[in-house]
Amino acid sequence: MSQDFFAAHQATLNNALDAIAKRGFWTPYPEAPSGRIYGETAAADGEAAFKARLDKPFALNQPATKAMVGAEVSPFGFALGITYPSPDIDGLMAAAKAALPAWRRAGPQGRAGVCLEILHRLNRRSFEIAQAVQHTTGQAFIMAFQAGGPHAQDRGLEAVAYGYRAMTEVPPHAHWEKPQGKADPLRMDKDYHIVGQGVALMIGCSTFPTWNGYPGLFASLVTGNAVVVKPHPGAILPLAITVEIAREVLAEAGLPEDLVLLAADTAEAPLAKDLALRPEIKIIDFTGSSAFGTWLEQNARQARTYAEKAGVNFIVIDSVDDIKAVTRNLAFSLSLYSGQMCTTPQNIFVPRGGIKAGDAHLSFDEVAGAIAGAVAKFNADPERAVEVLGAVQSQATCDRLDQARSLGKVLLESRTLTHPAFPQARVRTPLMLTADAKDASAFTQELFGPISFVIAADSGEAALELATATAKQHGALTASVYSTDPAFLAKAEDLCIDAGVALSENLTGGVFVNQSAAFSDYHGSGANPAANASLCDSAFVAERFRVVQVRRHSA
Repeated sequence: MSQDFFAAHQATLNNALDAIAKRGFWTPYPEAPSGRIYGETAAADGEAAFKARLDKPFALNQPATKAMVGAEVSPFGFALGITYPSPDIDGLMAAAKAALPAWRRAGPQGRAGVCLEILHRLNRRSFEIAQAVQHTTGQAFIMAFQAGGPHAQDRGLEAVAYGYRAMTEVPPHAHWEKPQGKADPLRMDKDYHIVGQGVALMIGCSTFPTWNGYPGLFASLVTGNAVVVKPHPGAILPLAITVEIAREVLAEAGLPEDLVLLAADTAEAPLAKDLALRPEIKIIDFTGSSAFGTWLEQNARQARTYAEKAGVNFIVIDSVDDIKAVTRNLAFSLSLYSGQMCTTPQNIFVPRGGIKAGDAHLSFDEVAGAIAGAVAKFNADPERAVEVLGAVQSQATCDRLDQARSLGKVLLESRTLTHPAFPQARVRTPLMLTADAKDASAFTQELFGPISFVIAADSGEAALELATATAKQHGALTASVYSTDPAFLAKAEDLCIDAGVALSENLTGGVFVNQSAAFSDYHGSGANPAANASLCDSAFVAERFRVVQVRRHSA
């Protein structure tokens, strides 16, 4: 290899290995979009780089390009005008397979070094990627920078660390000696080769293309697989930049660029199913709808599919010390990125008889009103609100928002806001509804977007039972419980563990239920229908490679 990337980044890898073992806070990629960290001109340079890509073909020199496609429209109100390579699938698969032998020979250290260098360069381009994420997903700029840049890079590094640890648990060589009594012992020398499964397919999502995409991309790459990156047609640019950087690093390392390939498509002529059914595809990473995730699991039988699908996240409010602290926390959680996070709470269960709040008693209506009031207050100033709400990625989400009004009694109406910098942006404040526990059909489906229910349950215990039963049946990634009763919290913990859903207890400060920290928090458990894998654990990487041994008699 022409560049010793492993030596350059070994300290980062060692720290990542330590972090996944100890689960404390650590990151090598600062989340603050500061010129003191990234360079005084980094923000301007990133914006200029983004604007330079608009209204022209994306110059990605890769084989098997059949056409140039692209129809991305920023949720902030303008067309990007960029076209990308759309492949001849036969040629794409041939190129990916041809690249595999050299990648296998690079070994765990060589592959880890390349992945670490890719992540390093992605980090240095975080401002450009933030612009790309903002104007494809609708995330506000600060969120696009953090979630699309450093936090996504953290998740990619986390996957590299898990993959490297799993591979290096197998020694490359061993001397085997079996005693034979008075006879000479049997002696063998054995070599153990880490072999990737083949070609992996990463199917990107429209809302978090890098944060949800990097774990699978880097887990497959470090373990010896080629990766075909198939972005969502509405969010191609962030992953196209990623592929561009990956191919540059591979070329500098003297390795085939075709280990990472872009497969852009359109909503009218999708490629995901055709790619997923190819016999060369042995691994699929997917984030998106339950319907398509289930289709992949049932039909792409030649591949191991890692799918994050829909879920119904919940909150149970049993009792609180300070209702204002609780509602402030919930207002941010319900507003962040207009509810377009797979971790956003949807169902808020409250006993119909009300709750104890400090020394007072609040009725169900008072609790519901306090939450709605906090959300309304949080979004009262449009200039402030848009920096949290961002924009709605898809018109389909706005349509869903309009249709959801019939599912319950409107507690807080959704409003259309005008973005001060982007007047054509799709900006909506949260819609809140009230419902009764007996009307489960209304709230046991995921309603993606800024839509939530405050649900009257017979008691706190009944709320817990219903919420966790819903998670078991329909899936959930996050749960949050508020109670001043240790016994209630203990029961909540048991039920959530049984339902395979991550639980947060009594959040009132600067940590929110819909946020997840790499190296510490497991995103998804794989233990309920919301996801069949976790980002990230050992199981996420272990089946991406096999060990093939060679043995011979010792000389």
